[in-house]
Order: sequence, then structure tokens, then C-alpha cells
Amino acid sequence: VAYHHSGLSYAVRAGVIEPLAKAGQLRAVVATMGLAAGINFSLRSVVLAGDSYRRDQVEVPLRPDEILQMVGRAGRRGIDELGYFLVSANGLRLREGYPAQLARSGMVDWAALLGIMQGAAETGAEPFLAAVKVQERLFTTKPIHLGVESSLLHPDKSCGLQTDAERARHVRRKVREMLNSRGEWEPLPKNTEVPLGDIRVGPRFTRVDDHGRESHRRPDVEPGVPLDLRPLLSEPDAIEKVGTGTLTPLSEPGVEPVIYGRAISVAEVIDGDRLLIAKWIRRLTNWDSRQTTRELWRGQLEPLITDRLGRQRLDVVGFDFKRTKVVALVSLARQTMHVPVDRHGVPLWHPQERQVTPPDCSRCDLVETCRALPTGTGTALLWKRLRLVDERGVPTRRGRIVSYFSAGVGLAVAAALEDDRYPLDELVYDLANLDAGFRFCREEDRFAGRLAVVCREAYGVQSVNGYLENGLPPKYGSGAEVVVAGIHKNPASKAAFITPWLGDGDVDRVIIEWRSLMRQIAHAPELDWSRWRDLQYLARAILHETESPTMTELPRLTYLQSQRIEHRLQLRRH
Repeated sequence: VAYHHSGLSYAVRAGVIEPLAKAGQLRAVVATMGLAAGINFSLRSVVLAGDSYRRDQVEVPLRPDEILQMVGRAGRRGIDELGYFLVSANGLRLREGYPAQLARSGMVDWAALLGIMQGAAETGAEPFLAAVKVQERLFTTKPIHLGVESSLLHPDKSCGLQTDAERARHVRRKVREMLNSRGEWEPLPKNTEVPLGDIRVGPRFTRVDDHGRESHRRPDVEPGVPLDLRPLLSEPDAIEKVGTGTLTPLSEPGVEPVIYGRAISVAEVIDGDRLLIAKWIRRLTNWDSRQTTRELWRGQLEPLITDRLGRQRLDVVGFDFKRTKVVALVSLARQTMHVPVDRHGVPLWHPQERQVTPPDCSRCDLVETCRALPTGTGTALLWKRLRLVDERGVPTRRGRIVSYFSAGVGLAVAAALEDDRYPLDELVYDLANLDAGFRFCREEDRFAGRLAVVCREAYGVQSVNGYLENGLPPKYGSGAEVVVAGIHKNPASKAAFITPWLGDGDVDRVIIEWRSLMRQIAHAPELDWSRWRDLQYLARAILHETESPTMTELPRLTYLQSQRIEHRLQLRRH
């Protein structure tokens, strides 16, 4: 009787259990799904003890093809005549297992295509075109596009965009334009802080309907004819929320346009010649007395109020003594407002606007073609967003590193190398986390570690099927770097890392994957980058210093152990 699972060491699995099982020496094997993944031996009877398994702390039900694969261990063609599937209480039946419908994966092989594009760029060919030609030659019932196919058919266009998604989004984009001071349409600029005295308002007229209600609208203007502008301070609606106090005309009667300012109450008239100073004025001027005379007011308080309000960009035009109060007439000319400034330097309040298609699209004959393109982010645009290729499709330094590895490994290696503060003698061990999964972190954060930090600094929290999950390679898991570094420095310390949650086989597997990555780095093409060359040097040194668990000397089976035996029970008859 034996058990078989991925937590066993390579020596136990490949040196003891699997040879004995192939020789028919084992009566019973309790195993996980890994036993059915292609090991060439049979067991006469199979029973499935469960209908699901755990993966990354998630309970996953068995798929029909997985059921069929495991049931297939019952008997082997050329070895057994019959095989038996035993039904248990979980309700699984033989009819529930059937082959999966095979279909080509919709994923794009980034490494292969980026390598082809680099070769095309070195020979002077079009990189995107070379990638599309290779992709079209792959067998598939449903074409897998890179997102540059239409753009390659019409390369020389005024927009200069090289991917289909960029063109589709560009043609749908609306450009906001405003009518400037000279009657010309121009792109609406960002608002700028401008004093109210410099801002101008365009023409408008007032219409009175049948019910006596007034409505304001802009009259139609001829393009190219300068607008009839007037000061913003002559428009009460525009400055009604600026400053405090009551809006009041500041210009002389009969003078057009009428300039408005604010009338602010500063004191009350009491008992003829005496004034009660407003509380906010006393605070503004640090005046101790609550009351004063008119003479003292004119001699000391008026200059003081004028100075203090001037510091707040409120220029006092004068003081008006009314029957019951005194008001300060202040100008709002130095108060500011954020408005667009046209190309002629004229600030405009609420200029007339319109939305139009981009200028380059209005002159292009492919507008309808671009409108029909999908706006979804294609592979080519994704490469540009991740800075793997430049505008022409030539792989960048980061893109060339990615082309040396499969899946998201290259993205992590490139991000780490780009951070000059990341020591390479730490990085070589941290790379073990790229295939560690959830087993090594225990109760800690699976996505911790410096390698995770530099990946998210480079790629944010983007997710790309097969390459990134929230900015990290899909199989990333922290904790493996401690195990790998410890065993590298002291191979005899392996037993210290074995726990109920981390088996011998888990440690062996992560070391095998780590050494495989070191071999990829050591034998990858050279690059004119000192950090890449230094990493290759460290990888070669590690390969000379360490040994793969698969190099274990396995014992030979004895003659009797290599012979198939009959497992039928011989029951004595009484």
C-alpha cells in the first residue's frame, strides 16, 4: 500500500512508488489527481473519493475530462484485460466522464511574436506586419487578431496611429472647440486664473416671450468676424457669486457699459454723529472701540479699511453714508476667476462651444472604416501600454527581455532589472517566487516581497490573461525565496522547511523550476545592458553551485519487485 501526491520528494515518487506501481507490486495507491496526469502504469480498479479539489484556497469541482482521465487508470491496454470503476457515496458515475472539446487557446504567444518583431526590425522589415503574417499561419477555426490588421492596410494616414483600437477610439472622440474673440473656432484650452477686470463676455440678446419672461441667448455670428465683446464686470449674472455684499453700479450714470461692484455694510449710523463699527471691520483693522465719530472715521478708519481690503484684492472706490448705515463701494476688478484664454490672449467667460470630430479625421477618407473597428484593447495596444514596443512596433529593451521567457516571467524580470536599487544577489532568489503559488507564504501575504513591489510600480494593477493578475505574474507567491536561499547556502537544511502544509515535493518542485529559470537566463541572448549581463553571470554561477533534485541516484528494483504479481485474494474454503 502506498500514497502518491505532489508533496513527495522526487526520489520517493520516481524511485520507489512509480516503479513499483508500474511493475504491479502495489495492492492499493491513495493518490491525488497528479497520478492520472500521464504516468504510464495501470491500477485494476479505481474509486474516486471526492468530487472536488482545492486550488489556491478555492474548492474546484472535477471536470468531466478529469474524471475520465482518472478513471482511465483502471486497466491499461496491453497490460490488463479488464478495468473496474467502483461507485462510492459521492454519486460520481462513469457516464459523467467524457473528453473535453479541444480548441486552440485564444492567448497570443508574446515571447515568440516579440522575438519575430525584433528580427524583422533588425532586417529593416515592418515589425507589426511580420507578427501578423506569423499569427495568420497558425491553425485556428477562429482568427486571433493582434489589433493592427486594418492599420497595416492603410499605414500612411494623417492621424499617425498604428493600432486599430487607437484609431477606433480617436475617430469616436469629440474635440471641444470655442469661438474666440475674433470669431474663429479653436480647441478649448484649459482654464487659467485671470483677474475679472481682464475678462470679456461675448454678445447676446434678450428675448421676451408671450408671458413676459426674459431669456438670454447668443446671436448667430459670422465665422471670422471679430466678436462684440464687453467687460465681464458689466454682466451681473457672471459675478453674482463673486465677493460679498450687494451688487451695485460703480460707473457714473449714463456711462456705458455699466460696471458693477459690491456695496458692503461697514458701520451703522447711531445718534447723529456717532457710528457703530461692524464687527468684521473691527477684526479686519484690529480696532478696539465699537463706536467712533465721523471725523475719526474719515481720518483713520477709512484709510485703514481701504488698505486692509486692498490686501484682499478688493479696491475701495468710496464710502457712501446713508441714513442708517455706511457702505463701502468696492471694485471686483482684481478678484480672479478661472476661464479659457484664446490664442489671441483674450480671456472669455462662457464662450460659445461646439463638439466636432478631430481635425485629422475630418480630412480622412477612412472615417467609416475606423468607426467599424473595435475599441477593445488589442494585443498590439497592450504591448504599447506596457512599453514592450515603440510606436513603430520595434521591441524596446523591456520587450526584448519579455521575449526570452514564457508567460509573465519576462515582465517580472524586466521590471526588476529596470530598478537600479534592486540588488541582483537578492533578485536571483526572489525569482523563485514566480512559480511558488500559495504554498510557501503560510499565513502571510502571498503578494508580498520586493519583486511584487517593482512589478506593480511598472505595470500598476493591470490584469492580462496568462501574463498578469493585478500587476503580478499569475503563479507568484512570496516565501519561496527564503527556502531556495537557505537550501542553496546549506543543502542539508532542507528538512527544516518541511511543514504539514509544505511537503518535500513542493520544495523539490520550486527548486527545479528555479534552476530551470536560471538556465533560461544563463542561455538567453546577450543584451547591451550591464544589469542583464550581471544577472546572467550570477545565474551561471548558481547552476555550477547547485544540483537539481532530479539528479538523484535512484535504486534499481530487485528481480521479484520488477515482476507483475497477481493481487487476487486466495480465500480458504472450509
